Amino acid sequence: MSRQLDTGNLGEEAVCRYLTQRGYEILARNFRIPGAELDIVARKGESIAFVEVKTRMPGSLESGFDAVGKAKQRRIIRAGYRFCEQRGIGETAYYFRYDIAEVICQCGQIISIDYLENAFDESDIS
Repeated sequence: MSRQLDTGNLGEEAVCRYLTQRGYEILARNFRIPGAELDIVARKGESIAFVEVKTRMPGSLESGFDAVGKAKQRRIIRAGYRFCEQRGIGETAYYFRYDIAEVICQCGQIISIDYLENAFDESDIS
């Protein structure tokens, strides 16, 4: 397994723990459709969060938040719709949101998690 993949998995595991400690149920990890992936899908109450996780080293030139541009946002939104279709989740049953988690990691240790709810929505990509 590559070092980058190991670091990414470490970040995703940390965000799953972060969410479950806050009362979320993890519905899926690494949900894939052609051309897109959802890192984490989590539910709490009436909300379903589609979470993009970006793991960085301290001092990285690009923040995890900046790394999720318009094209990536479109793919995440498309994957979110497909996830709901496949699971039979109706649009009126839940509030859907798109979150970004930036994880700072060094030498296999999590230094920080910065979590942004409602980081983007469909109006941001039109």
